[in-house]
Amino acid sequence: MRQLNLHHLYYFWRVAKEGHLTRTAQQLHVSQSALSSQIRQLQDQLGHELFTREGRSLALTEVGHIVLEYAESIFSLSNELLALTESGDLRRLERLRIGSVATLSRNFQENFLRPVLGESTVKLFMRSASLEELLEMLRVHKLDLILSNRAVAADTSTPWRCQQIAEQSVCIVGPPGKQAKAFSFPRDLQKLPILLPGPSSDIRSQFDLLCEEHGVEIDPYAEVDDMAMLRLLARDSGGLAVVPEVVVQDELRSGKLQKYCVLERVSERFYAITAKRHFELVALKTLLEKSQESVRPSNQVTSK
Repeated sequence: MRQLNLHHLYYFWRVAKEGHLTRTAQQLHVSQSALSSQIRQLQDQLGHELFTREGRSLALTEVGHIVLEYAESIFSLSNELLALTESGDLRRLERLRIGSVATLSRNFQENFLRPVLGESTVKLFMRSASLEELLEMLRVHKLDLILSNRAVAADTSTPWRCQQIAEQSVCIVGPPGKQAKAFSFPRDLQKLPILLPGPSSDIRSQFDLLCEEHGVEIDPYAEVDDMAMLRLLARDSGGLAVVPEVVVQDELRSGKLQKYCVLERVSERFYAITAKRHFELVALKTLLEKSQESVRPSNQVTSK
């Protein structure tokens, strides 16, 4: 029975991802001629050319693209196996490695994790980065789950499982007092400085559209991508802020902020992104099953 040389396949995989023979050879600390020889042997074994040259770069042939898909699956599985065996026990999986988009609400993350917090059998590892960085870590099984406010689509080389786990209302909050009770949207928007999520935010796009429908132009006092910073500025600036309710749940509960109104048709959606794997993590299954309940603040503040 013929056996595929995984060493040759690994070298092909690295070159295919880099698209350049010399740079890959430098990264792998091998000579360019040795690397070329390994790939030629793989091509000979498969009976197909895998690359064509385009200037100084290499492009995959049609067969090369198919081989790359197989290589991605093979090395992804190997990374999953290594991750599972690091603890030395395949029967009891206690590590839960979660990545969250850097701008995601800390309150939302804590609410989501509440079902496993304090569990002696679960050890949490949290990582914050951009969605693109987190997806690469998930692809090689360095993460078990990504929390994001953006959905992602799967394809043959990245078989993500993306499911919506929550949808939070977005409201206008500000200093407590009579003006909160008397506030009318959109009439009173310009009575106080207003803080908005950054232009790249989906919430901001929805809010801008709502203002446009009402014929209102807003000149924001501040535009903030990071929800943790928006929460602090909402609490301390004395102005109005457009935020998901979960972001300021503690301030609403304590009375440091008051809800002025809930914005109709403006919401933030949260997604859990996982990769297909051969072993099911019990803690992860628990979180996903209880996500609808766990992301809801324990003491809801009544909307106007």
